[in-house]
Amino acid sequence: MNKTAVIIAACAVVVIMNVVSFALMAHDKKCARKGKWRVPEKALFLATACFGGLGGVLGMQLLRHKTQHWYFRVFFPVLLILQIAALAAGAYLLL
Repeated sequence: MNKTAVIIAACAVVVIMNVVSFALMAHDKKCARKGKWRVPEKALFLATACFGGLGGVLGMQLLRHKTQHWYFRVFFPVLLILQIAALAAGAYLLL
């Protein structure tokens, strides 16, 4: 597999996971308002941990969702920073 294909695949995964993470946050917020079944917090963390850090942080900030829970306020930004560092390291090693 050449470098270009790896970069394209990595970008696709990052974009998809961020969209999924944000969508889960939006869906959970909508369900919370309507008193319906909620998305488990484990699912929100899993999506954010799987390179959806930006989507999770944006979902938390823009939707004002899960901001009262300290573990979301702490770990979502930490996961985003770790993901940026991992992507930067991967890009450095590839290029």
